[in-house]
Amino acid sequence: MPEFFSAPAFVLWGAPTSWLEVLAASLALVMVGCNMREIHWGWPLAIVSSLLYFGVFAQARIYGDASLQIFFASVAFWGWFQWLRGHRADGSALRVTRLSPRGIALVLVACAVAWPAVALFLRRFTDTDVPWWDGFATGLSLVGQFLLGRKYIENWLVWLAVNAVSIGLFIHKGLWLTVGLYAVFAALSVAGYLAWQRRLPRVAA
Repeated sequence: MPEFFSAPAFVLWGAPTSWLEVLAASLALVMVGCNMREIHWGWPLAIVSSLLYFGVFAQARIYGDASLQIFFASVAFWGWFQWLRGHRADGSALRVTRLSPRGIALVLVACAVAWPAVALFLRRFTDTDVPWWDGFATGLSLVGQFLLGRKYIENWLVWLAVNAVSIGLFIHKGLWLTVGLYAVFAALSVAGYLAWQRRLPRVAA
């Protein structure tokens, strides 16, 4: 079985694409579709897809993103519970909402801290050749995952930034199927924002 997954399924622009990457990408697409529709089954799909992508990214020496997949798989259990049983601070059901101005400020600070912190760690302790780009995608993904789990609509804007940078990162690494996947993710980030915007509670006139 491991030999099958590591075997090339096809070649894109001179770079082999493994069956492992094909399966991980397919599950990730279904996962995002579930997230857009607030279908909680997207979380277990996230667990499986993340574990598969750990192998893909580790082989490509993108260690920040590889480690991030383990984090994603762990946090997906929390996100799954949040979507099934989570509540707001006032006890109301967890629904799509916007961040407060204070929440936006905290998110910006979190992004500003996470990016260099992860990048410097990768530069110091791994042999990655793209610590700052990998650090950006990894650091902001941590923030995006929290916002998604708590159903804040701004999660889609964070994912749009992550996906845009990741496209360049994966082009550099020759992971062409994943380049295409993240281009689709970028478009779905916009579509997800618009879909969740329609789910926001209506404000009485």
